[in-house]
Amino acid sequence: MLVRLTSRFLKPYVGLLLAVVVLQLIGTLASLWLPTLNARIIDDGVSRGDLGTIWRFGLIMLGVSLVQVLSAIAAVRCAAQAAMGFGRDVRAALFGRVLSFSSRELNEFGAPSLITRNTNDVQQIQMLVVMTSTMVAAAPLTMVGGVIMALREDPSLTLVLAVAIPVLSLFMIILMTRISPLFRMMQTRIDALNRVLREQITGIRVVRAFTREEAESRRFDRANTDVTETATTAGRLMSLMFPVVMLVLNGSSVAVVWFGGHRIASGDLMVGQLTAFLSYLILILMSVMMASVMLILIPRAMVSAERINEVLSTSSSVTPPDVGVLPETSAGRVAFEDVSYSYPGADAPVLEDVNLIAEPGRTTAIIGSTGSGKTTLISLIPRLFDVSEGRVVVDGVDIRDYAPEELWDRIGLVPQTPFLFSGTVASNLRYGKPDATDDELWTALRVAQAQDFVQAMDGGLDASIAQGGTNLSGGQRQRLSIARALVKQPLVYLFDDSFSALDVGTDARLRAALTAVTRDATILVVAQRVATIRHADQIIVLEHGRIVGRGRHADLLDSCPTYAEIVDSQLSAEEAAA
Repeated sequence: MLVRLTSRFLKPYVGLLLAVVVLQLIGTLASLWLPTLNARIIDDGVSRGDLGTIWRFGLIMLGVSLVQVLSAIAAVRCAAQAAMGFGRDVRAALFGRVLSFSSRELNEFGAPSLITRNTNDVQQIQMLVVMTSTMVAAAPLTMVGGVIMALREDPSLTLVLAVAIPVLSLFMIILMTRISPLFRMMQTRIDALNRVLREQITGIRVVRAFTREEAESRRFDRANTDVTETATTAGRLMSLMFPVVMLVLNGSSVAVVWFGGHRIASGDLMVGQLTAFLSYLILILMSVMMASVMLILIPRAMVSAERINEVLSTSSSVTPPDVGVLPETSAGRVAFEDVSYSYPGADAPVLEDVNLIAEPGRTTAIIGSTGSGKTTLISLIPRLFDVSEGRVVVDGVDIRDYAPEELWDRIGLVPQTPFLFSGTVASNLRYGKPDATDDELWTALRVAQAQDFVQAMDGGLDASIAQGGTNLSGGQRQRLSIARALVKQPLVYLFDDSFSALDVGTDARLRAALTAVTRDATILVVAQRVATIRHADQIIVLEHGRIVGRGRHADLLDSCPTYAEIVDSQLSAEEAAA
């Protein structure tokens, strides 16, 4: 998964990566040359008192060091550009795929997990790309080149390397195998922490209303503690790395000095050669350590790559046609033909054998008990889900044959839970019609009974709206959502229980105002209150996913026991409102 993901998204940056490899090769060769030059200064200059040799090799070392530094800076810059571009492209691909998902896929992954995958998981792979690109040439070349250069200085001392390198490598392998499962667990627990935090922020009013602050704090603490404990365990294992590396490095250095001192005393080795060998020893063991750090990053990046690929490889259950079909007429007529729908894993369909027609210029209301399938029925029209059986037809064309943009352009949806985006009143109202004029916005606000409170806000149309509309009441959010749909002026209006947060008086005024501006449109209204739908041209009564009543208010009172029961349960409230 990791190789597949990186090879796919790093293709545009092959040039930068090749530049990194070349620059790292130059820098590594320079660093390998420096100990030999230092040895020449000690053996040929200092020991003989030759000042000219010291100056000559000193200037060469200065030039080589400058090349090494410039190469390292340029390599890191190129690697960072490639990694950041890679991360940008992966996030864009993830976001684009999520936008194509239907409600089914969104529910399967969950918003907290999708957020984590698009942020933390991408960041883990970005980090690996940076580390790999900067060390993919340097670490192996330093290791191999260092061994070769050390052999040139004194072959007998390389026995120390034959012991030190396997010991350090074995430790790093054991550490990697222990830490890999912890990284997988950490990503899952970060998902859980995001989910808890998101729920608590979104439902803060409910938390306070039921005085559940302490319980929610304990719930957050548990999720937070799980992440902390996993990260701490991984951190403890990681913390062993540097002490062990330093232990092996210092132990090896002591061994080199011990054996090298005896060889110097016997005249088989010079001081400069011993110094150079120690430098190569440090370079070799540090390259082993850096390569091991990269290997430790790989397990976590592999987990993240699996999670990212899981999203990228998931296709939406709602697929657009290869070539969209346009209807001969554009009136907004909606028809359900033998429609059934079942949620994945459900024992029974939530909708079954639904047949109904919603005509332009008429209001079709849908009512029923909780769980009867009202919202699911409305959601099938804009293809938030696809039917399991039958078909939904708009203007004579199956909605599955429409290009998505053509279908959505005909529909104005006001969801059951209104959502406003961070920005201004105007930017939210223009969401469906970016070129709408201020006059069109105010007209929609007047119809939606929202003009008064928008005018009272600081800035009017330019008043600030918080994310989700949290700085507004529920009724204000609903009225702005209705106004947003009115600005679009679609052929089909879908009101999914969109009047529930309004008082009876505001509800009545809004519905009366809607009649004039939606006279030629098809209107489908899901409602809980009988008062909201009693004057509808057609009322559909749902029970357990089936239509058990169809007609006008007066007719259903006599012909549909389910509807009569709903009316009886609300009768006293309606009389009081009247």
